[in-house]
Amino acid sequence: MKLPLQIGITGGIGSGKSLVCKIFNVLGVPTYDADSRAKNLMTTDGILVNQIKKEFGSLSYTSEGVLNREYLSASVFSKPDKLEKLNSFVHPRVAVDFKQWVEKQVGNKYVLKEAALLFESGSYRTLDKVILVTAPEAMRIKRVLARDKHRTQADVENIISNQLSEEQKEMKADYIIRNDESELILPQVLELHERFNSLN
Repeated sequence: MKLPLQIGITGGIGSGKSLVCKIFNVLGVPTYDADSRAKNLMTTDGILVNQIKKEFGSLSYTSEGVLNREYLSASVFSKPDKLEKLNSFVHPRVAVDFKQWVEKQVGNKYVLKEAALLFESGSYRTLDKVILVTAPEAMRIKRVLARDKHRTQADVENIISNQLSEEQKEMKADYIIRNDESELILPQVLELHERFNSLN
């Protein structure tokens, strides 16, 4: 049973990572969205649910078993040590879920794992290659403000400040897709698609 190549794809907020993933999807490449899977696992994975309740209290969930995001946001997201603790529960469970998902993708040359914090979480080390989607900060802020009407410029700058800098990410990435309007995205994606198909 030959497993597909496991390619990570990441990029800071507003970089256009989701757009690039959509192009790969059109090419027939299966994509694992780590961020949405993590949200799902926080209510469906028994081990993770128990860890969260034990650490942050039973108020972390409603009586129907739905994650109490407001409560968790207030008690976790403004406190770096608490956020680190939550991530230390979530990331290993996502890793298990991803491994099981990859095993179901036999027959594909490669798969993508899309995650905003691929480098920050350390999960990039378990992947064969990593693509970084990048764009200048000013352009990323502009895109997010146009897309997310509920966010302020300060909100976006705060999110960016909590992620690794573009320079740090570029040093860790194997491939870079530049989404800064200086070159078209499609040829960059097609070149990588051909490369990954020939690697496996």
